[in-house]
Formats: sequence, structure tokens, C-alpha cells
Amino acid sequence: MSGCSKRCKLGFVKFAQTIFKLITGTLSKDIAWWYYQYQRDKIEDELEMTMVCHRPEGLEQLEAQTNFTKRELQVLYRGFKNECPSGMVNEETFKQIYAQFFPHGDASTYAHYLFHAFDTTQTGSVKFEDFVTALSILLRGTVHEKLRWTFNLYDINKDGYINKEEMMDIVKAIYDMMGKYTYPVLKEDTPRQHVDVFFQKMDKNKDGIVTLDEFLESCQEDDNIMRSLQLFQNVM
Repeated sequence: MSGCSKRCKLGFVKFAQTIFKLITGTLSKDIAWWYYQYQRDKIEDELEMTMVCHRPEGLEQLEAQTNFTKRELQVLYRGFKNECPSGMVNEETFKQIYAQFFPHGDASTYAHYLFHAFDTTQTGSVKFEDFVTALSILLRGTVHEKLRWTFNLYDINKDGYINKEEMMDIVKAIYDMMGKYTYPVLKEDTPRQHVDVFFQKMDKNKDGIVTLDEFLESCQEDDNIMRSLQLFQNVM
């Protein structure tokens, strides 16, 4: 697999890494390994930048809308087309990508939630533009942009609030994905504990739901969360 092709796949996985870090405050062994892979693949990508011939429609517009350079977009597009020749990713393919990177767990539920966060127009497919827009936010967006994207992922039913059931679904999906290599070792009540801690911290008025404003305020008050948002910022 070429460097830019791996970069495309790893771009999807990066969202899982950051969300896991935000919730648990720990960096799993698998996640640390993928960070190493990202750094290693940078060398291959730099070589490939001189050979890229694929070019998406509206490249200049994407350059203006994201925080990537034209050459970086060309590399990402080449990898995207190598993995997805049709130019679009459906949910089943999305799940297959995550299954490859998390073979010791069940990534299907988390991939389902993440796919719908990528698929902002609810068309049932993720285009290259959707992919690089979201990746740009995670890697090089402002703190507010990253937190807003994360809030949208947690808000499964898109009603503008996060409730405990939604948060529990996300946490369970992440631990199912990490599988037996989750560190620290998962105890049966660990997901519930993480959800309880999340709401103690985020639910400022104790009404049982977390609003976007509460989420933004609480995250920016937490040094661990702020550090986790910076962890993968300069990997491309």
C-alpha cells in the first residue's frame, strides 16, 4: 500500500483515536502505534508529492475551505481514490476500513456513528470533500471547531443535546472497537463510570443533558482535554 493510500485510511482512524483520548484521558497502546505509523508515513508522502497526478474537481476551492495545501490535497486524493475508486465511501466500506485497523475488537457500531458524522448531507456516502473537510478540522482546526465536531458526533439523534444514553452508546462502541487491547483493562462498569464523570464535569446546571455551550466551556476548562486536542495536530 502506498504512503498516501495509508494516510487516507489512517485519516479515518485518527478520529477514533482522538475521541477515545477525549473520553478516557488515556492513550492506548494501539493508538500510540498508529501515531508512530503516521510519523513514518510522512517520509513516504513527501516522496510521493512529486509524483501525484490525480486531482479532484475544485481543488482550489478545497484549498480555500480547508487548512491543507494543494500538494497535501493531491496526496490525500490519490490515497482516497486508491482505496475508493468510485470517489465515495459507503457505510459498509467504512466499517471494513475500521475492522482492518482494529482487528481485536468490533468496530462496526463506532464506524456507524462516525460515518454519519462524516456524512453531513445524509446522502449515505462520504465523498472526498467530506473526508478532507473533517480531517482538516481535527488536525488543524481551531479548538472550537474540533469541539463542535466532537459534540456533533456525540449528539447521535442531532437534537442539539447530549444525553446519558447517547454518551453511553458512544463509550461502549469505542471500547468494543478497542477490544482486548484496551488499556487500562476494561472492567464491566468502566463505560458507566466514564459517562458519570463526563456528566459531572459537563452538565453545569444538572438537568441531565449537556448543551453545546456547556460542552465547549467544560472542555476548555480541562487541561487534559486541551492537551488531547493538540496531540495529533502536526502529524501531516
